[in-house]
Amino acid sequence: MSSRPHIQACAASSVASLPNSVASNVTEAAPEKVFLSLPGIHCAGCISGVERALKSSPQVSDARVNLTLKRVAIDADPAIEPEDLIAVLAKAGYEAHALDAASLAATQTDKRGKELLMRLAVAGFAMMNVMLLSIAVWSGASEATRDMFHWISALIALPAIAFAGQPFYKNAWAALRVGKLNMDVPISLAIILAAGMSVYETSQGGEHAYFDAALSLTFFLLAGRYLDHRTRTVARSAAQELAALEVPRALTADNRKVAVADVEVGDLLRVLPGARVPVDATVVEGASELDRSLLTGETMPVMAKPGAKVHGGEVNLTGPLVVRCDARSTDSALHRMADLVAVAENTRNRYTSLADKAARIYAPAVHLLALVAFAGWAFATGDIRFSINVAVAVLIITCPCALGLAVPAVTTAASGRLFKSNVLIKNATALERLAEVDTVVFDKTGTLTTGKPKVVNIETVDANDRAAIYALAQNSSHPLSVALSSSLHDLGVVPAKVSEIQELPGHGVEAKYGNETVRLGRADWVGADARASTATYFKIGDVKPVALTFVDDLRQDAVETIDALKARGMSVVLLSGDTAPSVACAAGQAGIDAWEANMLPADKAARLAVLAKSGRKVWMVGDGLNDTAALAGAYVSISPGSALDAARVVSDMVLLGEALLPIAEAVDTARSATRVIKENFAVAAIYNLFAVPLALAGIATPLIAALAMSGSSITVSLNALRLARK
Repeated sequence: MSSRPHIQACAASSVASLPNSVASNVTEAAPEKVFLSLPGIHCAGCISGVERALKSSPQVSDARVNLTLKRVAIDADPAIEPEDLIAVLAKAGYEAHALDAASLAATQTDKRGKELLMRLAVAGFAMMNVMLLSIAVWSGASEATRDMFHWISALIALPAIAFAGQPFYKNAWAALRVGKLNMDVPISLAIILAAGMSVYETSQGGEHAYFDAALSLTFFLLAGRYLDHRTRTVARSAAQELAALEVPRALTADNRKVAVADVEVGDLLRVLPGARVPVDATVVEGASELDRSLLTGETMPVMAKPGAKVHGGEVNLTGPLVVRCDARSTDSALHRMADLVAVAENTRNRYTSLADKAARIYAPAVHLLALVAFAGWAFATGDIRFSINVAVAVLIITCPCALGLAVPAVTTAASGRLFKSNVLIKNATALERLAEVDTVVFDKTGTLTTGKPKVVNIETVDANDRAAIYALAQNSSHPLSVALSSSLHDLGVVPAKVSEIQELPGHGVEAKYGNETVRLGRADWVGADARASTATYFKIGDVKPVALTFVDDLRQDAVETIDALKARGMSVVLLSGDTAPSVACAAGQAGIDAWEANMLPADKAARLAVLAKSGRKVWMVGDGLNDTAALAGAYVSISPGSALDAARVVSDMVLLGEALLPIAEAVDTARSATRVIKENFAVAAIYNLFAVPLALAGIATPLIAALAMSGSSITVSLNALRLARK
């Protein structure tokens, strides 16, 4: 996997080397099925480009890209290695890295969503047919004809109600078993009693049956349940995604491949250039540079020599290393981060939605009303049949259909509005939480900044030197090398003819340019004084070295976004794993007063916890693996579309495109959505205020109650649609 360019904007201290082209990951997926993550794809052209590139390999029989998950599933020869496929995509211009198929097995299908959709379809089909039969009854059918239509309705409705209503019955029974009430208890009672009374009326030759009422109740509630489910299940478990990023195989010192789970403390492992370190370990042989940006946010590679500590998940950039395992894979830094994320997700999921809060009061009140209606009419008239009808009407008319649709309908409408603004909502309660946020925390590299280094002083370098620099840079895939090559290409520079190109791990690249030795790499290697935090140095012969400095620009609308957030009453904080001078520089440019640097993943999560304890409700904006624990633990979170899979998965929202300003616009939409949700609750309350007395008075039959209930549900949905207008 090629390392991502995490380069900072300004400051002073370390230097980078420019290693040779980085090899691909040494990982192995399940036989004949390889999964690769594609963090850079964004359109249909990317899909066809990736699939075409992979299918050009004779060892690949099929390749299918999933744009939503930014992943490709490949059917290939069992002998092929994932790194070979990664190399194929790299040549085609696509970044890719391997995922462990076994770790992703549990996330491939949405069984619950398919089940709800199937039950919704059954309820809808049965409802339409029973309503057709009901029209015949309402049109004047009497006696034998009416009874026949009622029995046909029963044959259609009863199996459909028994099948489609199971999600409500199961949840209601689970609550009753432990002596509690929830929204599904009155729902289940209303459906069962409406169907039961209809069967009784039909068996007695009665004029009225309410199979259509029971089915319409089931259909509307299932529609709300399915909308709610879809918004919640777009996101998969971030802890599982992190586990999939772990290296499934390790290479022993004698070049045998073993499962990482079988690696014991003290085992010697070989880590080739381009491979991720499989476990926490100590270097015993070799020298190289490591990319720690995914774990710590450090923008520049760090040296690894014998005696140095390395951690699972870090990427080896240059020379091969032999390391001694210090801890099993279950105790690695990457695994500990996955545990942090899982804990943080569980904490955030304790948020109680507005609908859940309303349900705590609503459910017992509904049962009490129905019981009072039954007891009152039974005492007053002695007619048990009529009393049950009144109780059923009360249950149906007070059934929380409008309440059940209030939040999903608004969430769906608001999600559509935000999608037009390039913000994808992934969690049903995210909008409610976002409306309450008072603090926004930004990561720096790749989030507030572009994450793409730009050389700033190349035009001041001598033309002959530029040609030699280009010759060295084009032979490396290091982020700074790529940036140099791009800039020199844009300037129309022709690379010089050099010979004897070689790379010294941890130092840089050198070659022969005529009779002179040319070097590109670390300051101490070329004999320069390190004065810039993001720089590499070029030296030709005995001439004084030239510093090539880089910056990572703020996103184009970063300052405007920060100003917009402040105008909405938000406090803005910058937390980064970069050095203090770099973070201070970016914060100053963006207009952020509060910032902290040199933060590890656990530090960011801990800082957010401190803010939460002080009463702050934090919105976290981040893109890296080192941000996942903080993203999971924040009150609400968002990641750019260019972020790593793990960061996108754990976030409540994903920001599509390059602009940051939609972040501020999302706050307005969230506040509007919460207001409309409360309006919907008010609509439901007003509806009940007028309809319940009619039901209690025995004026509303169960059928009239079902029609009134449907009317309130439609009103709630229409009110929610106002949000779709931007």
